[in-house]
Amino acid sequence: MSIKLEYYEVLSVSREATGDDIRKAYRREALKHHPDRNPGDTAAEAKFKQVNEAYQVLSDTEKRRIYDQFGHAGLDGSMGRGEGGMGDVFSHMQDLFAEMFSGGGFSGGGRARRGNDMRVQTRLSLREAAFGCKREVHVRAPAPCTDCSGSGAKAGSKPEACTNCRGSGQVSNARGFVMFTSTCPRCRGAGRVIKSPCPSCGGHGAVERARNVNVTFPAGIDTGQRLRVTGQGMAGPAGAPAGDLYVEIDVEEDPRFERDGADLVTRVHVPLTDAALGAEVFVPALEAEGESSTIPLSIPPGTQSSAMFTVKGHGVPRLDGRGRGALVVVVQVDVPTVLTARARELMEALRAELGPSPAEDGESKRAAVGK
Repeated sequence: MSIKLEYYEVLSVSREATGDDIRKAYRREALKHHPDRNPGDTAAEAKFKQVNEAYQVLSDTEKRRIYDQFGHAGLDGSMGRGEGGMGDVFSHMQDLFAEMFSGGGFSGGGRARRGNDMRVQTRLSLREAAFGCKREVHVRAPAPCTDCSGSGAKAGSKPEACTNCRGSGQVSNARGFVMFTSTCPRCRGAGRVIKSPCPSCGGHGAVERARNVNVTFPAGIDTGQRLRVTGQGMAGPAGAPAGDLYVEIDVEEDPRFERDGADLVTRVHVPLTDAALGAEVFVPALEAEGESSTIPLSIPPGTQSSAMFTVKGHGVPRLDGRGRGALVVVVQVDVPTVLTARARELMEALRAELGPSPAEDGESKRAAVGK
């Protein structure tokens, strides 16, 4: 004849443990000994069943009172067929996995789920995205009702525990040896009912209103990235915590720059003479202050069109704070389309001085070979 272990010992809690302490201990022990984590381990499977049996008793106020007074013998009549078996194991595990994957509490604890998350998009200028800024983001969505403080109940009243599910939000029905658990149809899983709804929100606990949310955008943020503002999403039902607000970023195009990660690309036009002789030119630069900042750049003699020069430290600040990218300057040599008589004369003299171009020289050689 097997000897049953003491339930408090199975969950490693004291006899003075609160309901939350018992739920936390159950989650810890159930995950530790779950068959999926211990395939083929019969000892772990047996321990897993003990953990669920202990939780079934200690999580029920009446069963716990009987157990504390009379021990296992006092529960012999209440732990009959259909209770303590694998049906209840899976019922409890449903609550456990709901907590794991939803981030909320135990669904059977009567806690209303947090509100839904929201997404909005905002446009930033290149300067705002590069150096960071603080902006107000306009949001229109349900917000906690001020008249009932989000509870949904009329002033002077409060929600009451659902008598159909005893505040758990779930109801269980035995079908043979299997216990099926479903959402309570009366309270729809909230665990509470509102007998006197708030007239302002109709018992929903929230009303739609426009509001502005202050958002801090970090330096270096780019298009396609998003920020999370905790607690600024949809209001939770019946006073539960609100969801989060996700702000998606769209950076406006700038006529002076093209962005490539942390680097900026700009194009500068230089006259043919400056490209040939070399010169110092001023190119646009993106700075935190000033609409039209420029920095000097030395163009060496003989610079060709589409030549690129890199100026380190004048790009976009990196999001991780590791300095700034580079400014890449692409030179475009401007060839004059209209010449004065004097300019034409000088250009002819220059061509005579420099000799034929490589293309002309090759054509002359081919003509000589043909003769």
